[in-house]
Amino acid sequence: MKRTGRRMTTTFALVLLVLTLALAGCGNSKEADKTPAATSTGPVKIKVASLIPPMTDILDIVKPILKEEGVDMEVVVLSDNVQPNEALANKEVDANFFQHVPYMEQFNASKGAKLVPVQPVYDAIYGGYSKRFKNIADLPEGATLVMANDPSNIGRSLQMFADAGLITLKDGVGIQATQADITANPKNYKFEEVDLLMLARMLDDADLVAMTPAYASPLGLTPKKDALITEREDSAFTITLVAREDNKDSESIQKLAKAISGPEVKKFLEDNYADIALPAFK
Repeated sequence: MKRTGRRMTTTFALVLLVLTLALAGCGNSKEADKTPAATSTGPVKIKVASLIPPMTDILDIVKPILKEEGVDMEVVVLSDNVQPNEALANKEVDANFFQHVPYMEQFNASKGAKLVPVQPVYDAIYGGYSKRFKNIADLPEGATLVMANDPSNIGRSLQMFADAGLITLKDGVGIQATQADITANPKNYKFEEVDLLMLARMLDDADLVAMTPAYASPLGLTPKKDALITEREDSAFTITLVAREDNKDSESIQKLAKAISGPEVKKFLEDNYADIALPAFK
């Protein structure tokens, strides 16, 4: 009886050992199932939202450079100047490239978002254009001046108008200015605020339209040649690659930042956009 009991005990121990090993094997199998995604040797996929040239052109130049670095970038072209930030904040894309930092900061403040600048790329020369007049002094009494309707570009436009002597603003408001900050308007100019993508169309109806080269260039207009007025060279409105606080330091975003400020992009800007966009990196 004692031998039989010992055999049963030994058999039970062996069964227990087999079950333990089997369960351990299942656990390792589950862990193994998670491994390929983390150790995959395939390219990392990222999405970058943008709007119009030259931003989209620059991303097209960068795309093959990133491919060699193991990053497969998809350029998502959107239809208005709100969607790129919404998509980034909602993690539908990994970065965007279409805006300056004051515009990004205004979006963060209004939406409680955590978008961050990653890499300044180029300075777009902001100007005021007109089909009706050749000189800013020719603007008549009561002329209509048009600007984009987001807070950052309203302030930018009003500051440019003030620098040109068209209006006077409250001391110290700078690019935070609104129409309520106008303290003097000797010629009773009228101001119209429209969606950013409507600016080019307004040239037919308005006396002066404030816009970046991205919107003036498709009309054959350049700031140096055609703008009646331009902003000062110490502008804070550099077009910048933007990501989120939670992914700005990721390897793929940092590779994108390096490529978008590389010699290929600098040469492209100098060869194709020298009159309207100045590289903001060395």
